[in-house]
Amino acid sequence: MGVGPGPFTGLRVGLVTARSLGDALVIPVAGVCTLDVIAAEVVCTEPFLVATDARRKEIYWARYDESGKRIDGPQVDRPADVDWRGPAFGAGALLYRDSFSTVHQPQFPSAAVLASMVAAGTANVLPPDPLYLRRPDAVEPGARKAVTPV
Repeated sequence: MGVGPGPFTGLRVGLVTARSLGDALVIPVAGVCTLDVIAAEVVCTEPFLVATDARRKEIYWARYDESGKRIDGPQVDRPADVDWRGPAFGAGALLYRDSFSTVHQPQFPSAAVLASMVAAGTANVLPPDPLYLRRPDAVEPGARKAVTPV
């Protein structure tokens, strides 16, 4: 199961569903970084970057060596702040192609690639916990404001 990075609600819903199904069917549930799944489909003879859309004009990104091993990240930044001149893959790179020198497919993680990574034992297996790179937007409410007559 892809554990992110991604938005809070989407990750929570997906992971709760996977954990519930795993519990009901008595099967283990494990996670894989979504960027790693995209990288596993990339064929490249030089280091490359994978980026997905993080919304708010930002991307989730990670760098990989030519064998597809992650060497930096995952991180979240504005595309212009990511210092990268090599090939870039993923929906975030395509969305902000003006920030990258060369942009290629695939855009999104493939369930088939994820399954083959896990079956082959090549996935960096993680606990089924969300991989958040931002602090939540929600905050605990503060003290009630006093109402004054007008």
